[in-house]
Amino acid sequence: MDSTSLFYSLDLVSGAGLTLSSEQKSALKTSLIILQKNYKFKRVLFWGKILGIKGDYFIAQGVTDDEMSDKKALYSLNCMDWNLMPPPTDEMIADVNMAASGRFIGDPSHEYEFTETRRFGEGDEAQEEQIMIRVNEEKRLATTVAGIDQEVSVVPRGAYIKNPHGTVQKNRSFEGLSFGEAGKLSNYLHFSEPKRPRKMSILETAESDPCRDFLDRLSEDIPKGSWSIQFERGSSVCVLRSLLWLGLSFFHIPETPQHGYIYMGPGLKNLDLPFML
Repeated sequence: MDSTSLFYSLDLVSGAGLTLSSEQKSALKTSLIILQKNYKFKRVLFWGKILGIKGDYFIAQGVTDDEMSDKKALYSLNCMDWNLMPPPTDEMIADVNMAASGRFIGDPSHEYEFTETRRFGEGDEAQEEQIMIRVNEEKRLATTVAGIDQEVSVVPRGAYIKNPHGTVQKNRSFEGLSFGEAGKLSNYLHFSEPKRPRKMSILETAESDPCRDFLDRLSEDIPKGSWSIQFERGSSVCVLRSLLWLGLSFFHIPETPQHGYIYMGPGLKNLDLPFML
């Protein structure tokens, strides 16, 4: 997110004791400009921070043509030196889910290990073999950031459009949701590839615009109640917080284009959510 959105989002999460020091903010403002130039990104967004035991990971994303799919994630341990994350693959995600657990360490080279017993053959000729799965923390970081983006990245309805070529771009005519619209979860969308078919009433179908209604609505998430929504700062800003990935905060200032989200947390999914609702 840009510097204005960044500081708004940081203010929202600072109440939980999570923020950036003045030195870190200063370093980010400089290094992200250099990052954009070196990698020839159209723009660079500060994504957030994942907390580790020995150190924290600062995360940025570089955007090229498509605002939703043409993104590359990078991490830094000092807000100055940045490293590209490997793009997550299905095999990498499966290995991470199997081998990695608990808090992040804060060391990209740290290896997680898991021994899996696999059975080969059938009947009396069947044999078991111990398979050692190893995955380093850099790969775990990449899959975690991608997972958070897939499941809880948020934009207001109408903020982005899909052009005739299928490219997702900022909607330059977006002037923000009204105060009435901003208080409804159905007016916020997942900024990731849609995963479920839209179920719309006849009225909704008539009012739907395929150029902007191509994303999944937060109001259709399962389980219900996985988001909190409230007005803060004297009802001047609408804030959404994810209960699935605790640490994800989104803000929108109604009747303005200002919006953004930031993640600051341990990078652990709240698997107890269904039992909390």
